[in-house]
Amino acid sequence: MHASSDHGRFAERVLHGVDDAGNEELVVIWIERREGAVWAVGRAVNPQLRDTKSPRPEDIIFEGYELEDALDEANAALEDDLTVSEADGRGEHLKPFTRHEVLKPLEAWFFGR
Repeated sequence: MHASSDHGRFAERVLHGVDDAGNEELVVIWIERREGAVWAVGRAVNPQLRDTKSPRPEDIIFEGYELEDALDEANAALEDDLTVSEADGRGEHLKPFTRHEVLKPLEAWFFGR
């Protein structure tokens, strides 16, 4: 089970890593659309171990009105986690978040498709 706030999550990346004790961990980074035309970027570690699917307040690393700012923040977080993962010997290759990827579900939601 991944952390999920609701149907407003438009893009997500899942990284597999190792914590400080050498245990497997899952890092989920996402972009979601919230009420009031606000974009949010979240990052949760091991959300599958939580009692609820809702993100915690500390999981939200960005909130703002500009999609480009949300993409920048999400990609910065993704790059940081990929760098750490690579240093731990877990070099995953995940695509950066893109405007097209986020706009496609936004348009479907907005136009009811």
